[in-house]
Amino acid sequence: MTDLTHLDEHGAARMVDVGGKPATHRVAIAGGRIRMSAAARTAIADGTVPKGDVFATARIAGIMAAKRTADLIPLCHPLGLDAVTVDFVLEEDGVTATASASLTGRTGVEMEAMTAVSIALLTIYDMAKAIDKAMVIGEVRLIEKRGGKSGTWRPDAPA
Repeated sequence: MTDLTHLDEHGAARMVDVGGKPATHRVAIAGGRIRMSAAARTAIADGTVPKGDVFATARIAGIMAAKRTADLIPLCHPLGLDAVTVDFVLEEDGVTATASASLTGRTGVEMEAMTAVSIALLTIYDMAKAIDKAMVIGEVRLIEKRGGKSGTWRPDAPA
């Protein structure tokens, strides 16, 4: 069982010791979507959602979530993030969210970027659910990561 980094020799969960790894600049970018009705999309675009500014609220929620990732995912290291961004694009059938997290440290920030996207999308749902309870969140994924021992990764890059 020692091949699995988050299990000790007895199969018990553990946090990986990153103390001996060099600190490098690391960046992760994640994305996701929320599909919704035309009425919900129009209300978000026009700023008429009864709860207020959907994108401003979702952006803050995503940034806050990235900073709290270690509190949500048991074996993640608490990280001192250098920067987190959360951006949105209105599309014909919903909204695409993209989050970026970065730091100079000994472990990556993929989970922070994906947590930021997930919570931002959940916040959009919460803000607009009075208009459309059938919204669907999906396609949350890592788009790119840079830094660390494995270098740069993109799903479309040759292996």
